[in-house]
Amino acid sequence: MTEVLPKEKKQKDEKTLIVGQAVVDLLPLVEGESSFETMVPLHPVLGSPLEPLQPGIKCSLEVKVSVAEPLLTTAQILGGNLLKVTLEAAYSVPESFIPIGPLQNYMVSLQVPSAGEKDYTIFFKNGTLKLGGEREPVPRPKKWPIANILAPGANNIPDAFIVGGPYEEEDGELNHPEDREFRNQSESIKKRITWDLESRCYLDPPAVVSFQKRIADCRLWPVEITRVPLVTAPKGKTAKFDKMDDENSLSFHGVAYVNMVPLLYPGVKRIRGAFHVHPYIDSIVYEKTKCLFSVFRDTGHNLIPNNKIGGVNSPLSKPVISKNLKEEKIQASSIKSQSSDTPLETESSLNHNPEGQQYVEAGTYIVLEIQLDKALVPKRMPEELARRVKEMIPPRPPLTRRTGGAQKAVSDYHMQIKSISRVILDEYHRMFGKQVAKLDSDIDSETLEEQKCQLNYELNCSGKYFAFKEQLKHAVVKIVREKYLKTTPFESQETLQTFISELYVFLVDQMHVALNQTMPDDVQGAVSTIHMSSEQLRLFAFEAEVNENFEMAEVYYEERLVREPQNLEHWLDYGAFCLLTQDNTKAQECFRKALSLNQNHIHSLLLCGVLAVLLENYEQAEVFFEDATCLEPTNVVAWTLLGLYYEIQNNDIRMEMAFHEALKQLQARVTKQKSTGTLLEIPVEEGGKVTVESSLGICRMASGSSTGALKVDAPTGPTAPSSILDELLEEPSKLQLQLQEPVLSVQSQDPTISQRPSNQFAKEISTKREASKCQDSSIFLHPTPYGVSQTSTIFMETIRFLMKVNAVQYVHRVLAHELLCPQGGPSCEYYLVLAQTHLLKKDFAKAEECLQQAAQMDYLNPNVWGLKGHLYFLSGNHAEAKACYERTVSFVVDASEMHFIFLRLGHIYLEDKEYEKAKKTYLQACKRSPSCLTWLGLGIACYRLEEITEAEDALSEANALNNNNAEVWAYLALVSLKAGRQLEAEQAYKYTKKLNLKDETLLAEIHMLQETVGFGNPSF
Repeated sequence: MTEVLPKEKKQKDEKTLIVGQAVVDLLPLVEGESSFETMVPLHPVLGSPLEPLQPGIKCSLEVKVSVAEPLLTTAQILGGNLLKVTLEAAYSVPESFIPIGPLQNYMVSLQVPSAGEKDYTIFFKNGTLKLGGEREPVPRPKKWPIANILAPGANNIPDAFIVGGPYEEEDGELNHPEDREFRNQSESIKKRITWDLESRCYLDPPAVVSFQKRIADCRLWPVEITRVPLVTAPKGKTAKFDKMDDENSLSFHGVAYVNMVPLLYPGVKRIRGAFHVHPYIDSIVYEKTKCLFSVFRDTGHNLIPNNKIGGVNSPLSKPVISKNLKEEKIQASSIKSQSSDTPLETESSLNHNPEGQQYVEAGTYIVLEIQLDKALVPKRMPEELARRVKEMIPPRPPLTRRTGGAQKAVSDYHMQIKSISRVILDEYHRMFGKQVAKLDSDIDSETLEEQKCQLNYELNCSGKYFAFKEQLKHAVVKIVREKYLKTTPFESQETLQTFISELYVFLVDQMHVALNQTMPDDVQGAVSTIHMSSEQLRLFAFEAEVNENFEMAEVYYEERLVREPQNLEHWLDYGAFCLLTQDNTKAQECFRKALSLNQNHIHSLLLCGVLAVLLENYEQAEVFFEDATCLEPTNVVAWTLLGLYYEIQNNDIRMEMAFHEALKQLQARVTKQKSTGTLLEIPVEEGGKVTVESSLGICRMASGSSTGALKVDAPTGPTAPSSILDELLEEPSKLQLQLQEPVLSVQSQDPTISQRPSNQFAKEISTKREASKCQDSSIFLHPTPYGVSQTSTIFMETIRFLMKVNAVQYVHRVLAHELLCPQGGPSCEYYLVLAQTHLLKKDFAKAEECLQQAAQMDYLNPNVWGLKGHLYFLSGNHAEAKACYERTVSFVVDASEMHFIFLRLGHIYLEDKEYEKAKKTYLQACKRSPSCLTWLGLGIACYRLEEITEAEDALSEANALNNNNAEVWAYLALVSLKAGRQLEAEQAYKYTKKLNLKDETLLAEIHMLQETVGFGNPSF
């Protein structure tokens, strides 16, 4: 605000006086608004007429800002982000920094990746050197990073404060208890340089993607600090210190390495911490951050253009390097630009940075905050998790006690007697009144006999007597069959009469027993039945595979076949299980049985061909494969398998033909999907859910099912020991996570496997990838999170198909082609699959290396973290496994296979005695894919939390799904002992011993509780 003074005599121009200054924040324009009104405080400048105003009275301006059209589109607003960087201070600076002598400009800079070739550069300049002696006050306002603010207080950003916080909650380097004393001294008594500036940077959607990728690739971010000597402006002009002395260069060049990875954690929008300052040495900076240029020293990164950061600019608007210095450096930078792969050789003076070394000696560190408007990786809201937990356990009618055989028949007879006696008593009361029954001995025998005759007459006349006989008939028949085991005609009439006499005596005795008992008020209802679906049996079989209990898995598979022998999918699943156990002959029988049910079923044909190749029946294999291509000429997998067969036969011409046709069909499908706009869509049958299927393969989608199937590579070679496959089963969840992973291209686990794709075919392959969409409706690929392009090759589709049925020996050949394919090569999925193969061999070190590579390529992939958790779990590092599992669960997009992630995370929680977390985790597992193991885990957690009723409910569910689990019976025994039910406790303990519980600790706990309550063990 300026005041125009009256023109004096002989004065040519009017005089103006700046009386105040206000700052308007234009951020709403970047947030999508086209106009806004605001009331901003007017700060008086020194000597302004506004200064004498009374304390507490403040002037303000009402400002309206508008633009012709919004600065950003809706897509840019939704997909973009706002980055705020706050530089607070540098503490414990070198002793050579003194406030007297030549004036110095203390500056800090960092770069923000953009979608273009050049990065944005943010500068903070004009830091204030302080001698220390007291702490910086908190909260204190953040300041605008602009230099033309004249009024005191106008440089403060409204409603933005530096609030500090405990060191332990920071994300930087000096956040350990042992650093507390040093931080306290540095921030109270030692020298420091303060800025308190906040700089903003708008990131458009491509820049957000680039920002995430750079963080995943580099992890560490270089933040440079330097000191530049300044000279004052000529006399008579306003003093400004933004021009460098042409004869001097920057000094005390240091760098802090900020770990930006936390910004990729789900839900994290802000990191703040203290970071050590190190001397800036090109080779070290490149090694840690892959950054070739210094924004202060190297003109290869043009400082001036990069200073413009979208709609929100950085504080520096003028050159910070002298013109002469730039001219001297331009030749060196042009030489450097010729090589971008390796750091350039620099002068020895750049490799030796004695001034920068003083930062290390003094223990200098900077405190800064990096904040985003929206988290790069969204996190599930607590409300959503709470809602899902409430929906976990569906209502189930209470289970009634079952007594089998003769006892059940007699019990039913008692119930019928009681029911009939109640009806007869009601009829007696109706005829003679209730008062008569109360007279008891006052009624003589003649009267009673007369009443009996009248009652019999009434019952016979009304037909009730006949109804009673019919009511008892079924109960009597059950007694004859169950107790006396009479189910065939009698040999003679004499034998019949003898049996009837015996039966009559027994029925009368039991009638007296029933009448002498107190008649219950409620009649027991019908027994509810628990029917396990085919999908549930499939899940239980998978769990048995993972636990290396192949006998139990086979029982579940066979039960599915008994229930639906005409369902060819059941035969295919059983065949895949036989491949897992390396029973190729039985697997072939299963696949051929499926084919006999439907001779036009493409997958059955292909699997018969695969088994024929494995068993070296090559002529049969050719018939199966060719038949498949004839029945479905558009089937990519069929053509690819046929080409692989011809390769085995050294028939290069036909191999090229088959591969070419497969590629042609793949391209046709991609074109069709693009035209319909469904390229990235993956068909999921309604009600279907991704879950685990076969232990070694990809995931499968069954309609309405809660069970899918993933499979994992097994060891190579037909003679690979089944124990290794079994171990894999322990990791299937992991493996499955990966394989099920939608988009990733599975690459050959062993790049050294030799293959011979022809040159012609190699040229033809260089086309677009197809969406990762499994050919068969039964194969479902879980969508890749965060919009990663889902593309595939003909070999990748074939790999997924083969992994589904555990045809590992065949998979290796296809993997080699995928690696050699122009569209193949190392990818995130490649490293995931490679990690799975190492896990199969229990080679945890190599598996971890592969997962590190996968994380660098797709840091936000929940499957990477899920498999990492499995790696640590199997290697015994449960602390790291828990961290990885928790991160996987916190992602908005689930990993491809969550079942065993929940199971193992819950198991770790139980080990760590975090029972409340274990309960919530198992509840989620029970909702997604309930099984004996999920209910057992929930029951254990509730029992440890002393929630006996809930524990009993959960354990009852587990027992209903699998009554051969010794651990379930063990905890049922504990629950019964706690509840004081002796009979149930003894029964549960009996089955615990019968099923040979192997957990000695749990058995000892049962014995201790039995001794405490004094019952539960019939042996003492």
